[in-house]
Amino acid sequence: MSFIDRLVAGISDTLIKLRHPLSVVFLAMTVFFGYSATHVKLDPGFLKLIPINHPYMKTMMDYLDISGANTLLVNLRWKGEGDIYNKPFMDAMQKATDDVFFIPGIDRTQVSSIFTPNTYYIEITEDGFKGEPVVPSRFSAQPEELDRVRHNVGLSGQVGLIVSNDGKSALIRADLQEVDTGNPEKAEVFYRRVMGKLADIRGRFESKTKYSYKMIADQEPFKAGDVVAEGYVDYGWMKRFQVFYAQPPDGSDPIAVKGDAVSVEAAANPDYNANLEVNIIGFAQLLADVISGLIGVFVFFALAFVITLVLLYLYSRSVRLTIAAMVVALLPVLWLIGILPLIGFGVDPMSILVPFLIFSIGVSHAVQMTSAWRQEVAAGASAIEGARTSFRKLFVPGAVALLTNALGFAVIMLIDIPIVHELGITACIGVLLMIVTNKMILPIILTHLTLEESSRAYSTKAGSKNNSKIWKLVAKCAEPQVAKKVFIVCLVLLGVSTWLSRGLVIGDSGTGAPELHHDARYNYDNRLINQTYDIGTDVLTVIVEAKDFQGDSCLQYPVVNVIDRLELYVRGIEGVRSVTSVAGIGKLVISAFNEGNPRWRALPRSEAGLSTGSKAFDPGMGLNNEGCRAIKVMIFMKNHDGANIAHVVAELKKFIAANPVKGVSLRLASGNVGVMAATNEAVSEAEERMLLAIFGALALLCLLTFRSITAMLCVLVPLTIVSIFCNALMSVMGIGLKVATLPVVALGVGVGVDYGIYLFERIQHEMKDNGLNFRDAFEEAMQQRGTAAVFTAITMAIGVGTWTLSALKFQADMGILLSFMFLVNMLGAICLLPALGAYFYGDKKLK
Repeated sequence: MSFIDRLVAGISDTLIKLRHPLSVVFLAMTVFFGYSATHVKLDPGFLKLIPINHPYMKTMMDYLDISGANTLLVNLRWKGEGDIYNKPFMDAMQKATDDVFFIPGIDRTQVSSIFTPNTYYIEITEDGFKGEPVVPSRFSAQPEELDRVRHNVGLSGQVGLIVSNDGKSALIRADLQEVDTGNPEKAEVFYRRVMGKLADIRGRFESKTKYSYKMIADQEPFKAGDVVAEGYVDYGWMKRFQVFYAQPPDGSDPIAVKGDAVSVEAAANPDYNANLEVNIIGFAQLLADVISGLIGVFVFFALAFVITLVLLYLYSRSVRLTIAAMVVALLPVLWLIGILPLIGFGVDPMSILVPFLIFSIGVSHAVQMTSAWRQEVAAGASAIEGARTSFRKLFVPGAVALLTNALGFAVIMLIDIPIVHELGITACIGVLLMIVTNKMILPIILTHLTLEESSRAYSTKAGSKNNSKIWKLVAKCAEPQVAKKVFIVCLVLLGVSTWLSRGLVIGDSGTGAPELHHDARYNYDNRLINQTYDIGTDVLTVIVEAKDFQGDSCLQYPVVNVIDRLELYVRGIEGVRSVTSVAGIGKLVISAFNEGNPRWRALPRSEAGLSTGSKAFDPGMGLNNEGCRAIKVMIFMKNHDGANIAHVVAELKKFIAANPVKGVSLRLASGNVGVMAATNEAVSEAEERMLLAIFGALALLCLLTFRSITAMLCVLVPLTIVSIFCNALMSVMGIGLKVATLPVVALGVGVGVDYGIYLFERIQHEMKDNGLNFRDAFEEAMQQRGTAAVFTAITMAIGVGTWTLSALKFQADMGILLSFMFLVNMLGAICLLPALGAYFYGDKKLK
């Protein structure tokens, strides 16, 4: 007996001997973590999703006041006859602008709409220039005033920018700053309030009913009858669980008021208008829609749980084993959620699926343990001896498999993005907890169980008839002639998959928010704004630094000239929709001073000449800061497809390298596309390191476990090929490689190793200890563990396959990918692994 075998035997004896006190300890831990789990909070955040240390993001953080990365767009569309120049629309637009202005965290200096004073027009008259806000300060929406606003908008140059090209809608643009997200609790409150305000803006004009929430009894600082919240969404059905953030009478920060402390009153909404539609785009609205879709996540998790429960019972024909396996699979999830508040983490909506992945892995290992115990007991062993033997057989391969799972999640932390680090840490903790729950708690539970006679009889019957025939057929893959056919099929599939995987995009693929389906309200709003405005919703910003010049940098020809040349260059890049900069606007203003003659639409070389267009350099326009020390060039993209972003960024880098200007620095990048570009580059740079790290570490673990290079190759080659298959599937389905899909890649590698390690550990044992050749050892391994492996793969594939019905596209995509990985990894382990073994071992026997 080897040292490892003696160590595992000692641990099993100690575990069984101390099972009663350990049961009390584990029960206490479960109660403690369960209580702690009640304190877990949602922890969303825009800054968590970006690679803070990337050069692009350093640029964004240096110029948050003008960068506009977390931009919010609110569009009001008139669906009635005529255009927007009517009293109902103008009244609604004015109210919506005021509502956006008072959203928590909004940079109020950068809010722009036709009702804000920073939106003005310039008109050339006989008396000279005339300029004022597009909408006069004293506006009452009389017919003559509406005609004047129509005229002013035409002169302002805002058609296609904040007024749609078809004249049927107008836009409110604002920048959201995460000023309240210093800790998880504040982040939750901050985004709840922002999302609530956005729901109210939409509901103000689209909801027929308005709801008021009044205090039922005195509660500091409120009195009975005080209105603590108003809105257009009825939370009455979930009032006991709803928390309102109410403004105290003294004007201090809003505080939480529980829903069961208030009453709900409904009244007709005076602002409702059937001819008005509200479209909202921005991270906060996307977050709101994702959180709304999370209800479906729990529904599908419950469905997957029920499916797994039923299939597990049909597999074991034992209610006791089914309940034991499901409870133990849920324990690491409960413990993990309980640990999160203790380490200062919350639950981010973008990583909400991690606990469900942990559950899937837990089911896989629980099935292996209960299946081994059932076989031992059916063969005549007692419950205690069955648990002891199962532990000894499965502890090493199970622990190694779980370590590889944890490693798969750990390597994604090579990507320098806070949410990825949080996701990796969370998943690693969850997987490592399974070494305790599945390898220690489950054997203790099994010592207290009695196998039902129906399950015992079913196990004997199934083992002696059906499975034996199936595994004899599968074992032919370990015969040289059949192995050659398996190699040919795999090589053909590998060639096709390699060719298809060339189309895999790093980043998003397609248009709209990839987290949601094409027909989701958010993506509908996104398409509508893109179709009716010139600017679009995908913005890449270049920051032009000019700190070394005397006076206003925008009055220095070298500065505005390089901006002008950049604007002209960018307009010719494929994938760019339009460009806005101080140079382009300045030329327009200068030509206006010369009777609008297009020949004068140029940049003078003198400071005095450039001062003619100084109106374009007003910081109130949001294109530059005071003194033009930093100027932004806004590039509006046709889409945010990963390939398009990479192409435009590459072209910009070429221009920057070819056009150096003394005292001027062109820095990439900000805007929402700048964030995507930085994220995509971070993923791309880490991809090779991730693959090398995970496969290198897996190779090392396999070598330490099996002490054989041949065994390592048999386990890792199928895993590598299936990873290429997965890349091809992602390419065909238009799923990009990004933060949301990284857990699937990591889990796919981990689960694939599970199958290979469990099977090869038994193969090696049969060859060494029982003197079997590889073919017979493989058949025996399949008799003992094949059924559990196949059952687990099919069960988990069906369970996560229900995710394809989810309202969240990223959950549906993960469901497809996970189902594919579960099934194909299993097929690789039972078909390609034995074929490789037949090639390497032949009829040789191990000594």
